[in-house]
Formats: sequence, C-alpha cells, structure tokens
Amino acid sequence: MKVKVIEDNCIGCGACEAICPEVFELQDGISHITTSNISDDIKDKVIEAYESCPTEAIAKED
Repeated sequence: MKVKVIEDNCIGCGACEAICPEVFELQDGISHITTSNISDDIKDKVIEAYESCPTEAIAKED
C-alpha cells in the first residue's frame, strides 16, 4: 500500500496524525507522509486515517 497527501485538499485538522503518527505528521499546517514503508501492523491505522480525512486529502494505492 502507498499513500500520499493531496496538499491542496488538506486543511491541517490533524486527524490522520492522531490516528497514525507512524505515517502522518503535520508540518506548517499540512499533513505529510513520514515514511513510505507501511508495514502490515499499521496498515489498518493508515486505512482508518484515509477514511477519516474530512476533505479526502489522502490518496491510497493498494
């Protein structure tokens, strides 16, 4: 699985970082991906962050 943040859609609410700080981090009010290595043990948290984003600013590929 790969994820990316669509910066133009991100409002910096921090939901993704709160759910999965292993992958998402707010920097200057915009979420950023901190690792491209999404292991199986955090995959569910990444999916939860993706589904919880209020502006659909997270894109994922399986």
